[in-house]
Amino acid sequence: MPVDELLAGEADLIARIKLCYGADRDGFERDILALVRSYAACVHLLPATADNYFSTPGGLFRLGLETAFFSLQGTDAHIFSGRMSISARRQLEPRWRHATFIAGLCSELHRLMSHVIVTDAGGETWPAFLQPLTDWLASRGSERYFLRWRPQAVEARGLGLFALPHVVPPAVMADLAEGNAVIVPHLLASIGGIPVYRDHNILDELVRRSLALVIDRNLIASADRYGSPQYGSHLERYLVDALRRLTRGNSAWLPNHDKSRLWFGQDGLFLIWPSGAEDIHQLLEADQLAGIPKAPETVLELLLAAGVFEAATAGRSTWSIQPPGAKAPLEAVKLSAPAILLAGIDPPPVALPQALEFKPERAPAPPAPQAPGPKPASVIPVKTGTQLSLIPPPEAPASSKAAAAEEKAPDPSPTEPVSEPPPATFALQAPMRLNPVVRDALAEAIRTLNDGMGPPAVCTIAQGVFVPLAEFERRGIQPSHAMRALAETKLLVRPNRDGPPTQSRDFNGHPAVGIVLDPRCVRGLDLAGFAAPPAEAG
Repeated sequence: MPVDELLAGEADLIARIKLCYGADRDGFERDILALVRSYAACVHLLPATADNYFSTPGGLFRLGLETAFFSLQGTDAHIFSGRMSISARRQLEPRWRHATFIAGLCSELHRLMSHVIVTDAGGETWPAFLQPLTDWLASRGSERYFLRWRPQAVEARGLGLFALPHVVPPAVMADLAEGNAVIVPHLLASIGGIPVYRDHNILDELVRRSLALVIDRNLIASADRYGSPQYGSHLERYLVDALRRLTRGNSAWLPNHDKSRLWFGQDGLFLIWPSGAEDIHQLLEADQLAGIPKAPETVLELLLAAGVFEAATAGRSTWSIQPPGAKAPLEAVKLSAPAILLAGIDPPPVALPQALEFKPERAPAPPAPQAPGPKPASVIPVKTGTQLSLIPPPEAPASSKAAAAEEKAPDPSPTEPVSEPPPATFALQAPMRLNPVVRDALAEAIRTLNDGMGPPAVCTIAQGVFVPLAEFERRGIQPSHAMRALAETKLLVRPNRDGPPTQSRDFNGHPAVGIVLDPRCVRGLDLAGFAAPPAEAG
């Protein structure tokens, strides 16, 4: 497909970009359309992902265009050079807007090097570092090409800097750098995924917000057309970035300080949970990022799947730790490597001399019962070299034996309280493919089963957990969408195999219609008390 035909397919979006940029025809074609044409020549019809967001032919081109458009639109509400004079600002603001558009357009350019392998009909591989895809196809006279996804590809955003010259010529970079030394570094930091801690990178903030919005919109639209996409896979970068920003800028996250969220010991770096998740959510909500999960359980599963956190055991994700000064064990998550958060901090934090994991002491095993028969004689300890008497001592009367036994019997009440692990709490543990909106609603409802969380919004019945449909409606979720999402993930239990998925029952003194949730997806329930039928197969 020629590049002009590819651009014609996105004519509506390009027209919106032109209106937002606000330049005349020549200025738009020079500043924007030339870059869009170069980007299209570089990515052509490649999809952005194999089976997730923007997975159709031309998906990567559409993803770059939409992100660039929303990033450019966001510049209208920001002043980049606020501390400069009006005349200097008049010169630099257009360059900031231009750079923001470029950063949004090339935000996912790294996928050309890290995620895909392109070959022609003869099996030759496209050298993505050397030339754009269409130039390579034209040089070989190829009419079609073939795509192969790299297995277990790791996101390496820095690779996008090597493909950037295919899209942005040096003359554009020289123009952006004229009269300042900030725009190009912030542009390159945004494309390469490099944090800028000393300066506030407004450009990258706009691109991150726009990218999250674009991907979230595409996932919602794809849910009805293409089945169940994988939610949350693009959120790892935002969550890890939030962890690092909190570690460097929040006083409550200073490692090993009194009432700190972070504790660094000989056995690793731990983050108090779910308090840490609440800080993450507040920070990302202030960034106005779309699609960020609200439930701590969802954040935990995302970071466990990404390898950022390390599970305690096969069946337990969190750890019990007892930092210095803590009166009782605390629930925490463990970082797979302390350098994820502590790298680059000056001076580097020093680990505590002791381990932090709390291991409750086990009570001694009771003595084994003795076989019936004559009681063995009591053994009296003696010093070495003492001569033993050959005359047995006289047997004490029964009353004396009883008194001695009573005197030597251990006190049934322990002298010191035995530390026990914190009691299990009720929480949702659903698979990652569950719709995140439904997931957050269920997590909030199930959390009310815990003490001190207000009136319960759900209740347990013989088949599982009864959830009134009103819990979905008051959160703006259509019950039919919630039931479909639960059926697709096999979490919905039908009261009768051939009957409807809902049932009516008395709840909090009022009749209510609701669904039954598989009890296996609620942590803290005793599954032996349920007689659940097979889960809905979808």
